[in-house]
Amino acid sequence: MAIEDPLTQTSGATPAVAVDSSPQRLRSLARAAQHDILRRLTPPLRHDMVVHLQSLGMMAEALSARMDRGAVAPEDLQSSVSKLNRLSRQAVARCLEVCTWMEPGEDDNIGLREGVSEVVRLLSTSLNFRGFDLRPEMAEGEFEVSRSAVRFLLAAAILTLADAAPGPGEIAVRTEASSPHGVIAVEYQPQPEGTFTQLHESGEAPLSWPEVQALATQHRVELVRHRQTIVLRLPRAVVTTPLKMVPV
Repeated sequence: MAIEDPLTQTSGATPAVAVDSSPQRLRSLARAAQHDILRRLTPPLRHDMVVHLQSLGMMAEALSARMDRGAVAPEDLQSSVSKLNRLSRQAVARCLEVCTWMEPGEDDNIGLREGVSEVVRLLSTSLNFRGFDLRPEMAEGEFEVSRSAVRFLLAAAILTLADAAPGPGEIAVRTEASSPHGVIAVEYQPQPEGTFTQLHESGEAPLSWPEVQALATQHRVELVRHRQTIVLRLPRAVVTTPLKMVPV
């Protein structure tokens, strides 16, 4: 699969440099972009946390009702407690995972395919309600990138195209890895004639493109928007801290 990279086309492409490129100004714009993207992602991130907590609560209530009726055998009680422990660990792990959106973990690297899958899974349901089909097309191969970079910038690219779309359609997310970069192309394609349905607005203000560009600059990501396509070129992640050894 070959991605037609608008970074090689200067005609009609939006430049990836803000008007004021001073370090202080870029940091300010990048922080604003990250805050705005998190605001837009709050509903799906909240759902990610709540779904495990709801399962835990429902099982606890069911077990409590059975115990009140005296209908729990010792072996059933032990099995239920084990399930509660498992669900509680899953809930804690998921909440901690969501927290890494606000504060990245010590190891912020992730495989390109895995990083794209995470963002697509997070946004698929909410975009489907708005009339968009989010479709990933990922190339084979392993390529490590910054998790924070792919999370925020891919989410920003998808939301930007959805907000600017004239009607419902498909948003394809394609990946390709080269030696120095991992490339992600996000493209909006309208629905065919005759299948048009009502486009539901997000109710949110669109992201500021200069702020998104500043965030890309902070992550050393090349970002170009060309009509209904946005391309990201992410540098290969490099380990900068010593790996911790697990005690034997």
